This record gives sequence, structure tokens and C-alpha cells, in this order.
Amino acid sequence: MKQLLFISVLILTITSVDAQPIKRWKMDDLLQYADTNDSVLVINFWATFCGPCIAELPYFHSITNKYKKQNVKLLLVSLDFKEYYPKRIRDFANKRKYTAEIVWLDEEKPDDFCPRIDKNWTGSMPATLFINKKTGYRKFVEAEMKPEDLEKEIKLLLGQIDP
Repeated sequence: MKQLLFISVLILTITSVDAQPIKRWKMDDLLQYADTNDSVLVINFWATFCGPCIAELPYFHSITNKYKKQNVKLLLVSLDFKEYYPKRIRDFANKRKYTAEIVWLDEEKPDDFCPRIDKNWTGSMPATLFINKKTGYRKFVEAEMKPEDLEKEIKLLLGQIDP
């Protein structure tokens, strides 16, 4: 009996350690995060049903991790449907062992929240916002990014290369 209890507790502990928490944010939460975070930010807007999003996420993780010591931080903002929160998003992230912070944007009207990110954003995904508050660098990309384009953008973001 003690063995069974020990094994049950061990399984629950291992499961909870591996579980990726998915926070629910409103648009104001996201804007506050961007305004108050001192990291160099790469904010990617994606969804579990978006093929191009799924294709680019692995190298978003690997490339931003490469620049982690230079204070580059990846935030994944899920634009999934309400019924996908949190289970489908969490399961998706856990299966792929994603370590970046993931939030679900609890907003239903793209016409309201998209212009608050970028006035020209049509709402298509994937989309990525690059922000470096120290240098004033801000760029929004509404397209799937190739690995070499992402790396170039991060170097621009860090001021390592000229535009």
C-alpha cells in the first residue's frame, strides 16, 4: 500500500513539473507586459490549428534560446479558440517540450485587438512583434518567418547589424 501511494505521488509530481502553465491574458495584460519588461522581446502570435505557425515554432525556440544570454525573451501568444484553452494548447506545448512562456489571448474581436498590436495587422497568422525598449526598436512582421530571417531580425533587434 505504501509503495502504491509513493508511486502515485511520484507520478503526480513528475506530471505537474512537466506541465506547461498557460496563462489567460487580456489585451491590456499583453500591452503591460511589453511596456514593463526589460528583456528584448520576440512576441509570436500563433495557434495550434495554423500550419505555418506550427512550422516556425521549433526554430523560434532554438534561435531565441541561442540569444538568451543577451536578454532575448520569446513569448508565445496563442490565438486559439476559447474551447482550446487551456488543454489543447498545453498538450501541444508539452508534446513538443516548449519552454518559452505561453499565454492565451482571451479576446474575441480581432478588429479590436489587432490594431492595438500594429495598426496594419489584418489578423493573419503567424505574426511576430519585435521590441527592444532600450534602443526603441520595434517591428511587426505579419508572415511566416524563415530561420535566417528570424535570426537577422534578432540581430537587428540587438543592434548587432545595421538595417
